[in-house]
Amino acid sequence: MIHVSIPLIPAVDGVMLIPADHVTTLLRRLAADWERSAESGELRGDLQTARDLSGVLTELADQIDVECIGFASALDEDT
Repeated sequence: MIHVSIPLIPAVDGVMLIPADHVTTLLRRLAADWERSAESGELRGDLQTARDLSGVLTELADQIDVECIGFASALDEDT
């Protein structure tokens, strides 16, 4: 089981935000944990399902990274 500490950042409107790099790290660690658990027999599901789910989480983390890079690049161009 993984243990992750994630900082919460309050926005002006009171909504709590999580830094994107922490979200992507969490997704990738969860994906890796699922695969390790499936390979060791600790997970009740089959290995291929764990790999498929792991792949989805990793792709989501990659998509978040790409979106953040695009957003940061757009900010840099505006200055």
